[in-house]
Amino acid sequence: MNIGDKIRRLRLQRGLTQAELADRCELSKSFISLLERDLTSPSLDTLSDLLETLGSDLPSFFAKADEKIVFGAEDIFVKEDPEGMRGLIKWLIPSAQKNQMEPILLELAPGGATDEDDPHEGEEFGYVLSGMIRVVLGDRSERVRKDESFYFRPSAPYRLVNAGKGPCRVLWVSSPPSF
Repeated sequence: MNIGDKIRRLRLQRGLTQAELADRCELSKSFISLLERDLTSPSLDTLSDLLETLGSDLPSFFAKADEKIVFGAEDIFVKEDPEGMRGLIKWLIPSAQKNQMEPILLELAPGGATDEDDPHEGEEFGYVLSGMIRVVLGDRSERVRKDESFYFRPSAPYRLVNAGKGPCRVLWVSSPPSF
């Protein structure tokens, strides 16, 4: 494992120079330079301090780097007719609730609707793949047709309602996860 390269990538992601990282960890710039070129190795305490400064920790740093980035049908979790909404929810990414955003595929039968969600910090985005929905946000109601999208900050109670005569499908992304 190239510890130095991983440290360098984390440092650059945080927008720090070698000197800034060294100052924050009470190390020398030359030590950081040698470390990033894998010409020296840090003690566990020093590595732990560096990672804390870079917003990480030892378990995350040494976690398997082969994080899955492509997901197929075997990864999708389906919940049919949750709480009488007359439709189904497909979670497209396993364990997405631990991420910053959560994509789902929502399918609603005519007259179907999601439960009303409470206001929260974050953002909601959706793209209507087929059919037509109404986005109800507080006292406001907006129609969204096939090939149109919606985006809002959930500052009031909200829900989606199938406003058409046929089924609808919506790709919906919530940040932070709320499904």
